[in-house]
Amino acid sequence: MEDLKKAYHTIVQDHFPERMAVDFGEMRLVYQKHTWKIHDESTGEIVERGLRYGENPGQEAALYRLVNGNLVLGGCRFIEAGRSLVSSISETDMLQFGKHPGKINLTDMDNALNILKFLMRKPCTVIVKHNNPCGVAWGASLADSYVLADRADRIAAFGGCAAFNRIMDKETAELVARNYLEVVLAPEFSGPALDLLKSRPNLRIVRIPRMDRLETYIDSRFLDFKSLMDGGLILQRSAVNTILKKEDFKPATVVHEGREVRILREPSDRQWEDMLFGWAVEQGVTSNSVLFVKDGVTVGIGAGEQDRVGVAEIAVFKAYSKYADALCFERHGIPYKTLELDVRREARSRDVLAEIDGESRERKAGLPGSTMVSDGFFPFRDGVDVGLREGVEAVVQPGGSLRDYEVIEACNEAGATMVFTGLRAFKH
Repeated sequence: MEDLKKAYHTIVQDHFPERMAVDFGEMRLVYQKHTWKIHDESTGEIVERGLRYGENPGQEAALYRLVNGNLVLGGCRFIEAGRSLVSSISETDMLQFGKHPGKINLTDMDNALNILKFLMRKPCTVIVKHNNPCGVAWGASLADSYVLADRADRIAAFGGCAAFNRIMDKETAELVARNYLEVVLAPEFSGPALDLLKSRPNLRIVRIPRMDRLETYIDSRFLDFKSLMDGGLILQRSAVNTILKKEDFKPATVVHEGREVRILREPSDRQWEDMLFGWAVEQGVTSNSVLFVKDGVTVGIGAGEQDRVGVAEIAVFKAYSKYADALCFERHGIPYKTLELDVRREARSRDVLAEIDGESRERKAGLPGSTMVSDGFFPFRDGVDVGLREGVEAVVQPGGSLRDYEVIEACNEAGATMVFTGLRAFKH
């Protein structure tokens, strides 16, 4: 066990080359390995190191940034050199190295920015854990957005990566410093905010200088590599989300057996806003996925499941469990699971637990009036019915199922509205 603990704190020396080139016919992309000069606590010396390790301790890994090449394939111009974000974070941007970053920290940072680029017009916080968002929120202020995002899934946010799209101020930093996070990133940090955050010595504090231009990455494509266990590679163009305003959605209308089946209710202004917000968050969720949002805050996120009705049920379950935990923590200062344990040990009254459970059921975990977002179409109405039973009033999905008419009818029966994106958002 001691060896495993030591492994978590050991920076693995990698044997990857300093430069890497990929040829595409007559074109070439050139990548430079990225390293940092850091203080080695064991020797007291300044040493040059790359990633701490890969996905697991002992796994060699390296970070490369694109330094040359303008690739054009099939009329598609891929992102060019000189526009690096996470892959070019410098020592001056790493305001505190904390435990030194590994692969997972950087991929979490990257996916947080991937979501945040669509949500820049209001103060926003994106909290990512294991490359999936666990809480995303717009707020009246940056501090407000953090409170809402953290409350959405306080348990999963523990040890996560929090990205902010405004300068980190003292008020927000005071809230962040109370919790355990691995990474905090923002366009800049005020002096008092930085001093507060540095009170957590293991926290990685990162400045992203290009954050003010994050929206310019919305329509940029990059080469997406997938390595196979046999050494093979699958390459694809990265996906581009084209649903950026309400006019980009498509009416939920189909023709079935010669008759038109269409949604009867138009979305309200608030629902249009939540539809766009939810679809933006969906760009960073592992497929198959379903999520619920309400008033610019995630309510429940189901990610990475094999079937759509199952992931919808998981999203509902998470909404209820996270809602109960938030109530418990706000009222009693302890997690819901701690309260359950105390009740089993007869250290607390069962009435306290019953009160929280009853209130969560009565309020349906805040799901009534929410918007349900699906990254793929509903093959049957059972998936959308999961949300409608909880009071969902709006649905966003790609459309394209043979049974779209059933899903439209289900929404009409419930008095809910729905739009199609005409665009799938799978992310494996």
